[in-house]
Amino acid sequence: MARAKTREEKLFAAAVLRRSFELRGEAHGGAFQFVYEGVLRDLGLEDAEVIAHLEAHSDEIEAAIGRGGRAGS
Repeated sequence: MARAKTREEKLFAAAVLRRSFELRGEAHGGAFQFVYEGVLRDLGLEDAEVIAHLEAHSDEIEAAIGRGGRAGS
């Protein structure tokens, strides 16, 4: 059986998902709302928590999606 994800891992995953949609300009589209809200529900997270995590760990999240930091944003 797979180990349970930590809260930090859940926040990181949700932040990567959110940022990926933002970068494609789709953060307000129907696909984003459907997928993201389902992820939040499944992981037991709130959007405000994910946004705060994204702000606090932006370099790590940018690196995870292949952008290497905010300089290119």
